Amino acid sequence: MTADAVLDATDPATWGPALDAAVHTVSRGGLVVLPTDTVYGIGADAFTPPAVNALLAAKGRGRQMPPPVLMPDVRTLDGLAMGVPAAVRDLAEAFWPGGLTVILVAQPSLAWDLGETHGTVALRVPDHPVALALLQRTGPMAVSSANRTGRPSALEVGEAYEQLGDRVQTYLDGGRTPGQVASTIVDATGDELRVVRQGAISLERLREVAPVVAGDAGR
Repeated sequence: MTADAVLDATDPATWGPALDAAVHTVSRGGLVVLPTDTVYGIGADAFTPPAVNALLAAKGRGRQMPPPVLMPDVRTLDGLAMGVPAAVRDLAEAFWPGGLTVILVAQPSLAWDLGETHGTVALRVPDHPVALALLQRTGPMAVSSANRTGRPSALEVGEAYEQLGDRVQTYLDGGRTPGQVASTIVDATGDELRVVRQGAISLERLREVAPVVAGDAGR
């Protein structure tokens, strides 16, 4: 692992230069590996199509599997999605930052190209201090798990580097991530809120906040 690519972001008191480097990488269309509250992610500026294409290529993934978008806070929601149901706002208030991803209808005016999204976008606010500190400065980022498709997710930055190497310009080492459980995904583009991937937040907990039904993956 090259010393100039992997930067220490374990201590808020000293991670300033590492975050500066990551922000610079994102601003010029490069790729960053960052820790999240689930596993390490590979991220790019959501509004730079060549960077998103590079992200998909680094993972060995096609445009038919577009990455979700991570946001710094719930206030970004209406800028990226339209027709947000009141029940989704209730879920966001209860579970963001955290392990909930919501699929919504994307704002049609946005100048982005995440892949074959069919006019939707998957949004989440991660619960990790490094990820949030980066997102506060970069704005929304397209982020997918930092691994080659079909390989294990990375819980340590070295595991991400071993799989992605120099395809990524900057790696933020935030220590070991919690891992194990991916975010729960709720599809809010239909007539009802439907769980399409069971994960960190159970259907029972979701139902304490909003009327959510179990999709095929939620049963």
